Amino acid sequence: MRWWEAAIALIFLGIVLFFMLQWAIEGAVHSRKTQVVPDLRGKSLSAALDILSPLHLGLEKTSSDFDASVPIDSILRQNPPGGTVVREEKIIRVVISQGGETVLVPNVTGLPLRNAEMLLRESQLTEGDISKAYSLKEDKGIVLSQDPKADLGVARNSPISLAVSDGPPPSGVILMPDFLRKNVTEAQAWAGQQNLSITINQDPSSLFPAGVILSQTPDSDTVLSSSTAISITVSAKASGSASSSAPQANEFHYEVPQGASASLVRIVAIDKYGEHEIFNGLRKPGTKIDIPLNESGKAQIRIFLNGILVEEKDI
Repeated sequence: MRWWEAAIALIFLGIVLFFMLQWAIEGAVHSRKTQVVPDLRGKSLSAALDILSPLHLGLEKTSSDFDASVPIDSILRQNPPGGTVVREEKIIRVVISQGGETVLVPNVTGLPLRNAEMLLRESQLTEGDISKAYSLKEDKGIVLSQDPKADLGVARNSPISLAVSDGPPPSGVILMPDFLRKNVTEAQAWAGQQNLSITINQDPSSLFPAGVILSQTPDSDTVLSSSTAISITVSAKASGSASSSAPQANEFHYEVPQGASASLVRIVAIDKYGEHEIFNGLRKPGTKIDIPLNESGKAQIRIFLNGILVEEKDI
């Protein structure tokens, strides 16, 4: 057999094998059952997998997009669309919703202004109006309050207005101190020095020792005048009474998560008298924080790292 005859034979054999392979593949594909693609829009990826698995269909996330009408992490679009007839083992490709272009407002209260500005930018927000106020609680340059409040959803690039401490007040300006959890005698002594009167209300249901201040009006750092009405609520529990319902000594434990740098840790307790700060400081990763608690009844602990709420616990 001449060489060209052998070449022609090989080419012919290759063509035959190619068509036989195509026929086999097509037969295998067409031997699969057909399925109607379900409508996956608005469903989560896990729910979509639960729907597709019994149908022997696959799922692939291809991208994500903003759409305020579809909840975040839900399926926005799919290909092929619902109602299409396909063979089993078909891959359904989906686009995931990122929700509306809204972001969560971080808690920047208690942070230095520069740190607060950085955190707002990282959260895709802008700095709004900056006002200054005298403060007995915070050093100069520390954020006292914010508007909107933390944990609210706002449009991206929204301005966040900040009130910043201007330090202690000058002579002649009287600010309301923070008397919460202090003894009533301290408030009375201060009022006497400032020639101000205080209305004292008592709470006999409190399990705190007698004389502990539970609430106050007005709030701390409020500018006072001689006509300002000042009132406090104190525990009326008899100091020498022995009761089985007396508050037990509790201690709250928290360990700063591991990371590359120190974090600003802020811990607040919330009870029927409102929210009060029980810890605020910069701590290295792995640092253990132990805080004695005297909370009576139900209370909640909130932990913030660098202005962001990371944990809530009921005590």
